[in-house]
Amino acid sequence: MSSTTNKIAFQGELGAYSHEACQQARPDMEAMSCRTFEEVIEAVESGAADLAMLPIENSTYGRVADIHRLLPESRLHIIDEAFVRVRISLMAMPGVTLDDVKSVRAHLVLLPQSAQFLQKNGIVGISAADSAGAARELSESKVLDQGVLASDLAAEIYGLNVLATDIEDHGHNTTRFVIMSREPDLSRRSHGKMMTTFVFEVRNIPAALYKAMGGFATNGVNMTKLESYMVDGSFTATRFYADIDGHPDDANVALALDELRYFTNHLKIVGVYPTAQDR
Repeated sequence: MSSTTNKIAFQGELGAYSHEACQQARPDMEAMSCRTFEEVIEAVESGAADLAMLPIENSTYGRVADIHRLLPESRLHIIDEAFVRVRISLMAMPGVTLDDVKSVRAHLVLLPQSAQFLQKNGIVGISAADSAGAARELSESKVLDQGVLASDLAAEIYGLNVLATDIEDHGHNTTRFVIMSREPDLSRRSHGKMMTTFVFEVRNIPAALYKAMGGFATNGVNMTKLESYMVDGSFTATRFYADIDGHPDDANVALALDELRYFTNHLKIVGVYPTAQDR
């Protein structure tokens, strides 16, 4: 990929977990904050950024809303994946102690993940639209009896003091991100596994999905994800999102995809990329 801006776009405020994903996966690039997922995709399509960092699923909460709809409709291609462990820290204004904190603000999904810690310390959780945004607002308001649940990166950016780290109730919460580019890269062959992501719609015939999946079984292709979602709000038109091990040029994958095409009205390969080491 020929870089033109050396920017990677993400959704959220500076200090968001998506920002953290950018720093971990592309530390040599400048992270570019966008308000919505649509703006992230537009930034790359327009050339304002070279890459997009988009969360696709979370180990606790499942798939990220709207992403499965946006990916195939965009003109972007997945070139890598990244996994980020969601580590929650409690932060407050400098000089504030944990005993001073009466309430914390955070994105709605972070509050139940830290319920035990908050209850133990008698702290009330208040939902916010964005955890990193709440950190920015706290640094501006300078309220002394309030804290924020967010990443250590957010505390660093907004000059807040971290009072407690890793306060989540369970230590497995991980978000999977995909890194997207304007151009696909089908030439790479990693030393590990390759993964192919695609979306498809089956023909309206009996047992179409069962028959379409048969080619992957008979050709020994491992399918790691298969999810369905509605198309244009219709209960009759269903689109499927799938991840498989392998490269479209692999003989067994090519045979499986050819068989799939026979039973589909639409098939689009969204990305071909090496599996992350964290997988």
